[in-house]
Amino acid sequence: MYMGEEHLFSVEQITAMLLTKLKETAENSLKKPVTDCVISVPSFFTDAERRSVLDAAQIVGLNCLRLMNDMTAVALNYGIYKQDLPSLDEKPRIVVFVDMGHSAFQVSACAFNKGKLKVLGTAFDPFLGGKNFDEKLVEYFCAEFKTKYKLDAKSKIRALLRLYQECEKLKKLMSSNSTDLPLNIECFMNDKDVSGKMNRSQFEELCAELLQKIEVPLYSLMEQTHLKVEDVSAVEIVGGATRIPAVKERIAKFFGKDISTTLNADEAVARGCALQCAILSPAFKVREFSVTDAVPFPISLVWNHDSEDTEGIHEVFSRNHAAPFSKVLTFLRRGPFELEAFYSDPQGVPYPEAKIGRFVVQNVSAQKDGEKSRVKVKVRVNTHGIFTISTASMVEKVPTEENEMSSEADMECLNQRPPENTDTDKNVQQDNSEAGTQPQVQTDAQQTSQSPPSPELTSEENKIPDADKANEKKVDQPPEAKKPKIKVVNVELPIEANLVWQLGKDLLNMYIETEGKMIMQDKLEKERNDAKNAVEEYVYEFRDKLCGPYEKFICEQDHQNFLRLLTETEDWLYEEGEDQAKQAYVDKLEELMKIGTPVKVRFQEAEERPKMFEELGQRLQHYAKIAADFRNKDEKYNHIDESEMKKVEKSVNEVMEWMNNVMNAQAKKSLDQDPVVRAQEIKIKIKELNNTCEPVVTQPKPKIESPKLERTPNGPNIDKKEEDLEDKNNFGAEPPHQNDSCGIVNSY
Repeated sequence: MYMGEEHLFSVEQITAMLLTKLKETAENSLKKPVTDCVISVPSFFTDAERRSVLDAAQIVGLNCLRLMNDMTAVALNYGIYKQDLPSLDEKPRIVVFVDMGHSAFQVSACAFNKGKLKVLGTAFDPFLGGKNFDEKLVEYFCAEFKTKYKLDAKSKIRALLRLYQECEKLKKLMSSNSTDLPLNIECFMNDKDVSGKMNRSQFEELCAELLQKIEVPLYSLMEQTHLKVEDVSAVEIVGGATRIPAVKERIAKFFGKDISTTLNADEAVARGCALQCAILSPAFKVREFSVTDAVPFPISLVWNHDSEDTEGIHEVFSRNHAAPFSKVLTFLRRGPFELEAFYSDPQGVPYPEAKIGRFVVQNVSAQKDGEKSRVKVKVRVNTHGIFTISTASMVEKVPTEENEMSSEADMECLNQRPPENTDTDKNVQQDNSEAGTQPQVQTDAQQTSQSPPSPELTSEENKIPDADKANEKKVDQPPEAKKPKIKVVNVELPIEANLVWQLGKDLLNMYIETEGKMIMQDKLEKERNDAKNAVEEYVYEFRDKLCGPYEKFICEQDHQNFLRLLTETEDWLYEEGEDQAKQAYVDKLEELMKIGTPVKVRFQEAEERPKMFEELGQRLQHYAKIAADFRNKDEKYNHIDESEMKKVEKSVNEVMEWMNNVMNAQAKKSLDQDPVVRAQEIKIKIKELNNTCEPVVTQPKPKIESPKLERTPNGPNIDKKEEDLEDKNNFGAEPPHQNDSCGIVNSY
């Protein structure tokens, strides 16, 4: 139900609503808009689910830089801060991460070297988590309440939800207490209170079946990665449900060592995503740390042979293959063809659909001589862990004119041959059993891949070594007659992708538009609620203060009328005013404020006015004293012109007279009447007084320069140094009077 109507929302829209809230929270905290992000998903998510999450991010307007597996994010959070990791040429440190959250159980094994993390393998149980332990408690107490109180908790959703909440609290308490713990719910159903109790040993007996399931993914992980328990140097646990003592015991017993809890159980995944976001962002300087993930499910391709009914099939990515990764497959075709990608092991995929999608390579044609064209198809598992056929190209042989430079054609031919010696053989996947020929070596931005050719390509692939042999012969034999040069051109081919669970552009745009409208509606709803809350707050605030500080500032009749109006407004809020438009609340608030604001102003003025009068009186006394000192010929003010000082006296007298008049008028007013003068008016008077008087009384004294002593014709010849010395010697003595001006005496 949304806006009083029933709506059908897709899973992408529901996820977008959650992301909208998270985006809003982040923006409020950072005080800036948020667009780029890294989103974590369970490692067992299939391509369809991953694309769905990306669509949800697009609906909200978020640019998802990377979809990161939960356990990979945890491993990054663990490894990037470690200073004692082995160097790249040493044996890696193997760490197992175990995560049991609300709904799923995931484990992964990771190899750490300095500045490097590689996921060796992952295993999971998507249907084992904290909620399953809650359900066991709920089932137990439902049965108990039915027997004890004759209440069927499952018949009412609200009651069942309350029971789930209380059982979750009880589960958490049992993690730290082994004694009997009570469960009490007031007014559970039919106004009846219910109670029960449970202890940890009972709880473990109830959940024995769930606890047995913990070891299955652990065995699976060790089997996939061919690791022994002794190879594991540490076991890190995260996730809320790993706090259950029985869960910890099972994990510790399996690995035969104490488990480590150095990571924040609730925030480990989010912190890993934040670190990955910082690594990808140009705005942050982060320690270099490479992350190599793993493909959770084996992926295969199937295709029809040209002009044959039989199908070709090939597993392009095995389970736990490094990711992101690219491979190039070569096909011999005369026309367009179709490739279908699917998960090789449907039983191991926790998703009802094993197919990934169909890819049609278009615009393929035979060579001019009628031979099949070589079509190179690049398959990739990208940074989001999503399989895709990224590019396809057709190799065309074009004869060139003799007058063209032969070196250009030679270079083109060389570009089509694989390098014979590369340093990347260690990273190349050895999988040549089907064809028995030398595979092509292809490189990707992050990984190097060596893909086996399909069985139908054997003869084509063998041409490359033959060409190499021919070149070797040319070195030993005399040059032969010139043959026409062949130029090899790669023509990009369009690919039509039909993916499982892919939102169309029109539908996606509709979802984006709908989400935008809902965000706007949320803002309007927030404004409406804020207006309603403002009325409610005003009612409670004034009702409280009318019987307190505001009581003296309103007459008895108005006091009674206003209290009655406040009560009526409160009743309206909880009855017909429960769900009104924003303007209705605004109008109600204005109606209340017409009466309330004058009362509030009188109270504030009564608080502020005496302070302002006191400050004004102090300024008047200050300037009046200066004027009196001036009249008494005080030397401090003898430099001030008399006309200027008269302005000061006039201003002081005028303001003093005004202050006495308004104070007398205000004294005749009662507190429940509007004031004669406001504090703001007094403040303005103080400012005017200061502007008039301050420049006069603070003007500096003029500087009087003493004239220089000149050498007289009859006097002794005294130079400046001797004159200064004489001044010093005479300091404090009776000043000379003959022929000395006042200025010289003052200078001494």
